[in-house]
Amino acid sequence: MPNYKKYDYNQTAMVVINFEEQLQPNTFEYTLHHLINNHIDLSAFHDKYRNDDGGRSAYDPAILLKIVLFAYSKGITSSREIQWQCEHNIIFKALSCDTVPHFTGIASFISRYPDAIESVFEQVLLVCDQQGLIGGELFAIDGCKMPSNAAKEHSGTLDELRGKARKICKQIRYCLKEHKRLDGRRPRERERKRRLEQSAATLEKHFRRIDDFLKTASPRMGQGKQRKEVKSNITDNQSAKMTTSKGTIQGYNGIAAVDQKHQVIVEAQAFGASQEHHTLEPMLEGIKGRYRRIGACEDIYATGAIVTADTGFSNEENNRFLRTMGINAYIPDHQFRSRDPRFRHQKEKHGKRHQAHAKGIKKVIPAGEFTFDLKSKSCECPAGNAMWLVSDHKVYEGRRKLTFEGKLTDCRHCPKKAQCMRNPESADSRAGHGRQVSITYATGRTATDWMKRRVDSREGKAIYGQRMAVVEPVFGNIGTNKRLNRFSLRGKEKVQGQWRLFCLVHNIEKVMRYGALT
Repeated sequence: MPNYKKYDYNQTAMVVINFEEQLQPNTFEYTLHHLINNHIDLSAFHDKYRNDDGGRSAYDPAILLKIVLFAYSKGITSSREIQWQCEHNIIFKALSCDTVPHFTGIASFISRYPDAIESVFEQVLLVCDQQGLIGGELFAIDGCKMPSNAAKEHSGTLDELRGKARKICKQIRYCLKEHKRLDGRRPRERERKRRLEQSAATLEKHFRRIDDFLKTASPRMGQGKQRKEVKSNITDNQSAKMTTSKGTIQGYNGIAAVDQKHQVIVEAQAFGASQEHHTLEPMLEGIKGRYRRIGACEDIYATGAIVTADTGFSNEENNRFLRTMGINAYIPDHQFRSRDPRFRHQKEKHGKRHQAHAKGIKKVIPAGEFTFDLKSKSCECPAGNAMWLVSDHKVYEGRRKLTFEGKLTDCRHCPKKAQCMRNPESADSRAGHGRQVSITYATGRTATDWMKRRVDSREGKAIYGQRMAVVEPVFGNIGTNKRLNRFSLRGKEKVQGQWRLFCLVHNIEKVMRYGALT
């Protein structure tokens, strides 16, 4: 048998290590270490410390920032796991100089300094600009909806939460009544009594949470002109219920603006709302402010920089804002593909993107089969019956909406009732309604018409075609490579700080690959 050198894994050894030598050039950890030591001013963290004249010494923010960003680059988000890595991983030891911060201190550092994290984000962006990694010619804006540290079961309007509290009170009374009934029974009932006590205690705790929230909460109003009440959440009332391709979540929408040249993130914000319409203006203001503060450009939009975003950011108010401010933007509406001849047969070939039957919604005769006369403001149903005008109101400048409803007597005896109404039984009730249908028509040129002409042009299609290649790989890197699939914090400011930490990791990787730090 060959003579091999003996080895034994079950042994300990004293090893002399130089921490600087563990951080090899052209690696993320080396770039991170070099950036924080030589290019980043961390004085924004110092204001939170009050131990100048006494008290226990604190870990340097530089150390904590290095290990947190390096952990995030490896897809590690657990504070306990970061502590374990500092104890056992040689690269973490090198970045932390063999210190081991407690996991509670790491968690506190991540959540307590959203303003300081923004300062670091801006300073790294300045380094990217100095390294020539930002072109400032085209920006792509998009969002990524992720769950947060809040349960969607604890959501509801204030009336819904009051109803839930009443149901819990009823359950508590039942538990107490059953517990009292079992008093004096045989020993075999003791286990059930114990379970009833635990259930009553849990329900009481849940009731107190809802009751305390209702005592101080006011209705949370949504965005837009109608300002309807949206669901509040007793755990994190700044988060929102959102519908995604993976179901309904309770969380935040992380929005990022990405520069085309090297896919550097120039602005990152988190919003606790499912709709993206209202996020466009603050994102545009954020981009402009970033460029002004880092000294790159006083008004980036005056240079003709292009802004692109998907249809989720399109509405009349945003288009009016873009046209008024003179921003060179290309944001298509929801009918953009239907106007493109290249997608004319897409539905026939692949089917509709969102099938009505897949959501359990009954298919009915569409509004396109109704006959509208805009001049006389009248409508005739497919059965030939005249409908009466329910409302005629202005949607926004240049658009009006007419809503018609079928006469109850006509719909009740109509042979097409089953195909025309989702709930045909309602026509048989006195308090029911006939089929309702509406049409929106133009009364003049709007900002949306202006945007349609831009995105439908040959130049507009070519420019908008670049959007996906700019922004989607960024979300792929953060979501897949860095494994960010949920926010672990509560509150908009804290979540926004965590979102910017992940965007920081992405930008530092760009400096590592394309920069030349000295």
